[in-house]
Amino acid sequence: MTAPTLPGLEPAAPTPVAVPRPGSRAARMALPRSVDVLKEIAAEYGVCVRPLAMRRTDLDTGLTEVIDLPCGATREDKCAPCAKKNRRLRQAQIREGWHRDDEPLPPPEPATEEQKALILFRAHLEFSRDEAIRAAEWGQVEELDEGIREVEEAITAEGLRGRVGPPHAGVDEDADDDTGRRRKRSTKRRQDAPELPRRKVERRTVGRTYTAADGTTYRPSMWLTLTLDSYGPVRPDGTPVNPDRYDYRRAAWDAVHFPRLLDRFWQNLRRCEGWNVQYAGCVEPQRRLAPHAHFAIRGTIPRDTLRTVAAATYHQVWWPAVDVQQYTADRPPVWDEDAAAWVDPDTHQPLTTWTEALDAIDDNPHAEPVHVVRFGTQVDARGVMPGTTDAERTIRYVTKYITKHTGDVHKATTDRQRKHLDRLWRELRVTPCTDRCANWLLYGVQPKKAHAKLKPGRCKGKVHQRDTLGIGGRRILISRDWSGKTLSDHKHDVRAWVRALLGTTTDSGAADNTRQLVDDQGDTVERVRHAWELARPDDPDVGPLSHRLMRSISERARWRSELLAAKDRAAQGSTDLSATQHNARHDGEEGDSGRGFDHRAGRGPDQHE
Repeated sequence: MTAPTLPGLEPAAPTPVAVPRPGSRAARMALPRSVDVLKEIAAEYGVCVRPLAMRRTDLDTGLTEVIDLPCGATREDKCAPCAKKNRRLRQAQIREGWHRDDEPLPPPEPATEEQKALILFRAHLEFSRDEAIRAAEWGQVEELDEGIREVEEAITAEGLRGRVGPPHAGVDEDADDDTGRRRKRSTKRRQDAPELPRRKVERRTVGRTYTAADGTTYRPSMWLTLTLDSYGPVRPDGTPVNPDRYDYRRAAWDAVHFPRLLDRFWQNLRRCEGWNVQYAGCVEPQRRLAPHAHFAIRGTIPRDTLRTVAAATYHQVWWPAVDVQQYTADRPPVWDEDAAAWVDPDTHQPLTTWTEALDAIDDNPHAEPVHVVRFGTQVDARGVMPGTTDAERTIRYVTKYITKHTGDVHKATTDRQRKHLDRLWRELRVTPCTDRCANWLLYGVQPKKAHAKLKPGRCKGKVHQRDTLGIGGRRILISRDWSGKTLSDHKHDVRAWVRALLGTTTDSGAADNTRQLVDDQGDTVERVRHAWELARPDDPDVGPLSHRLMRSISERARWRSELLAAKDRAAQGSTDLSATQHNARHDGEEGDSGRGFDHRAGRGPDQHE
C-alpha cells in the first residue's frame, strides 16, 4: 500500500525542452558553423589551421606557386594539429633513446691528410704571429690575423668541427665589462650539504645489464620525479593554508633558478655514478604552482643514490642583496642623460653599478649568497622495463602537458586559487631574472649594461609573465647523447619511413648532375633550384584560408588512404611470407621424421631458436 502524497509536495514534472521555431534566430544559432566543422576536420586529418603561405619560384622556369607550410606551433591554443604532431615526435624521441643498449653516437672518423695539413699550417701561422708580436711588427700581425681567419674557414670547409683555438680579437662575454677579468667563486661545498663521492666519468651512456637465474639478460631503465621544497602547508587544491605565512619570495626565486638546479643535479649524479647518465624529461608546475620535473633515465641507478644526490645538490645565486625594495614601479629611478646612468629621483645621486655591487660581495669575506635553491625531500624513482605498457604509459605521462601553456596546466577555478596565483605573480614581477633585468633598479642597483629603455617592475622576461609561473626557460630537456639525433633528424626519419612504405623516393637520378655547379675554388657545390619568400595574406595569388585548408584536407585524406593501403599490403606480404615459411618448415619436418627430429622441443637437430 502506497502512502498518499501530501498536497503541495508532488514531484515537479520535468520541464519540456522548448524546440525553437523553424526559421527563427534560435534555430539558426543551433546549427553548427561550417567554418568550425572545417577546422575540426582539419584537426582530425592533422592539417595545420594556421599555415604560412610561402611563395616558391623556380629559378629555371620562372614558375611561381604558393605553398602552405605548417606553422610548427607547440601549444594547442595556437594550433592543435601542429602541437599534437610535435608531441608525437617528442614521444618518438624519448622512446628511441630510453632503452638503448648501444651508444647513440659513433666515434669520430680519423682525420685526412688534407685536414692534418691545414692544422699544421694553422700552427705555423700562430708561431709567426707570436714572433711578429715580439718584434712589434703590428702590420705583419694584421696580415697574419687575416691569414688565420682564411685558414680557419678552410678548416671548417674541409669537414672539421669546432675551432682549433679561441680567436685573438674579441670580447669575452663572460668577463666583467669594467675590469676585463672573469669573476671566480669558491668551489668549496657548503657545510650544510652532504659530501658526494667523485669518480672519473666513463665515456659510456648505457646502463647496467642484469642476468637472471635462468640466464635471461635484461636492461631496465628508470623514471624520476624531482620537486622543490615546501613553502608552507597547502590544501588539496594547491592553495596555502595560511597565505600570510606562505613564503612567496622563496617560491619565486626557486622557480626562476630551477633550471640551474637541474643542471647541478645531473653534474653531481654523473660524477657520483662515474658514467655519462642520459635523460629526457619535461618541466611543469605542480598544483601548488611550484615547478617540478619528470625524467626518463637510461639505465638504472640505486634509489638511495638518487635521494642522496638530490639532497646534496644546491645552486647559490651570488647577486646583490634584495632584502629591501627601495623603489616601486610607480616611483622608479630616473635616467640621467648627462651621466648616462640611473639616479635617485630625489637626490639625483647615481645608483650603485653592477660592477660595484659585485666588488662589494667579493671584498666581504663573510658574504653569503642572496639565495640558495634546493630540492625537496620528495624524490620519486622507479624502474621501467622496455617494451611494456608501463613504458608507453610513462612516456605519455612525461609529455602530457607539453602542448599546453604553463599557466594552463592547472586552471584556477576558485577565488582561492586565483588569489594564490595573483600573490605569486606579484612576487615574480619584482624578482630579478638575470643580471640585465630592469627590476634591479627597484633595489637601488643598476643592472649590467644599463640603458635608458629599462622599465623597472615591467621587465619583458618570460619569468615575469603571468602564464609562465616563473618557468621561463625550455620545458623539454633532452641530454645531448640521448638518441644521437636532433628533432629535425627525427622528422627526417619519419618522412623516410613514409616514403619507404609508399615506395617513393626523392632521388632524381641523372638530373642530380645538372644541379651541381663549380665555385671559384674548383669545388662542386649544390645548386639552388628555388627561391622562397613569405607571401602576404592580401597578395592576389594567395587564396582565402578556407580554400587552402580544404585543399590541404583533401591532399592529406588521399595521403592517409595511400598510407593505409601500403600498410595493408605490407601486412599481407608479411602474412604470406610467414605462411610460406611455415609450410616449408612443416614439409621439412615430415621429411626428416626419421632423422632424429625432437617432437618434444619442436625443432630438428640443426635448428636453433
